[in-house]
Amino acid sequence: MIENNDKKQKRRRGVILTEIGLEKLQNAKLEAEYKENQGKRYTLEDLSEKIGLAMDTLMKVFAGESKVDKQTLKYCFKAFELRLCDEDFFYPQISSIDYSSLTLSPEPELPEGQVPLDSQFYLERSPIETECYKAILQPGALIRLKAPRRMGKSSLLARIIEHGSQNNCAAVSLSFQLADTWLFQDLDKFLRWFCANISLSLNIENKVVDYWDDLFGSKISCKIYFEEYILSTLKTPLVLGLDDVDRLFQYPDLADNFFGLLRAWHEEGKNKDIWKKLRLIVVHSAEVYIPLNLNQSPFNVGIPITLPMFTPQQVQDLAKIYKINWSLKQGQKLMDLVGGNPYLLKLALYHISVEKVTLDELLLAYNNAISNIYLDHLQRQLWAVKQQNTELLKALEKVVLASQPIELDLVESIKLQSLGLVHFQGHKVIISCRLYQQYFQQHFQGLA
Repeated sequence: MIENNDKKQKRRRGVILTEIGLEKLQNAKLEAEYKENQGKRYTLEDLSEKIGLAMDTLMKVFAGESKVDKQTLKYCFKAFELRLCDEDFFYPQISSIDYSSLTLSPEPELPEGQVPLDSQFYLERSPIETECYKAILQPGALIRLKAPRRMGKSSLLARIIEHGSQNNCAAVSLSFQLADTWLFQDLDKFLRWFCANISLSLNIENKVVDYWDDLFGSKISCKIYFEEYILSTLKTPLVLGLDDVDRLFQYPDLADNFFGLLRAWHEEGKNKDIWKKLRLIVVHSAEVYIPLNLNQSPFNVGIPITLPMFTPQQVQDLAKIYKINWSLKQGQKLMDLVGGNPYLLKLALYHISVEKVTLDELLLAYNNAISNIYLDHLQRQLWAVKQQNTELLKALEKVVLASQPIELDLVESIKLQSLGLVHFQGHKVIISCRLYQQYFQQHFQGLA
């Protein structure tokens, strides 16, 4: 039997936009389409890139019928320079019977973006979660979370943030994917944007103008804003999660200054009580390939967390979550195709669970299966490489066509690893799974 307090807590998991909130968001979207997109409607893909959320999540938000995390609505409102107010959302009430049926028979979840906090399809990689939950409650904590794309970084970050929130901390998650490119060209504007966004997320007044002083410069002004306004205003510690920080690697001057600032704040936390209130989580996909002063870098202090690939046992456990009763041997067969990549594994398990494909069909005739369930992802991976530069595409071609691990330029190797396309073996790299090997081999041979 579920206690009343538990019922109340579970009923408040997830929110829905009110008519007021939905109208406010729709109007802001229309205005942005007129100003920023030449009057053309944003596609779901456009919105996903602008807001930094998965397309299926955005469909739930704008439909105004399915529950989403409150933080999700904050992301949406922030992307259109809106502030989420109490009148904009509500907590739907469901009966304990409804809740029980939902928990016992969850619908298979299409893997796309962050796994919702209340999802049963999140698989913990013990003891990583426990270590992070414990660490983030320590004064002046700094967690460095690193893994290639689609490995679950944002999902873990959300859970660390939630854990902080549930333990009397103010909590903010900020993705640098939300920053316009022009901001990275100017340290002063970037730091103003950074401070303003933190204020918005905390629902406190933006007072950047009041605390900014050209005489002191941008970094000192930013430090003063945090110390004398944000941290002093808050009665509780602040858990601050910074996602996609490797986007700054493309702008070495900005990165050097900003990362130096984070390191300085972390060091302040060792001596000043006010800075002990700040707990940082820095999330990135790529190794740090830009030169940073060792004494001014946040990447050699704090607690390093690297998300590993799934093991055969974890694949079997994940299959059970999707209600697929597999042996370790069956799970290993899928891993022979996609490795331990969580996203590729979940995508296969999802389609198998909804009976769009069987494991045998996936393995025996997977040229067809690739075109059905993996093609979109594979094309996005190809596009991501092309977007960076021609040399990176040539580097990938060398890896794919090589019969053994090869040595590339270090930066090229790191960029390919951040996309999840290669694994390091010493100083050399090798393609990360058979799926990528076949797809890119066909692509490059087709160009010959």
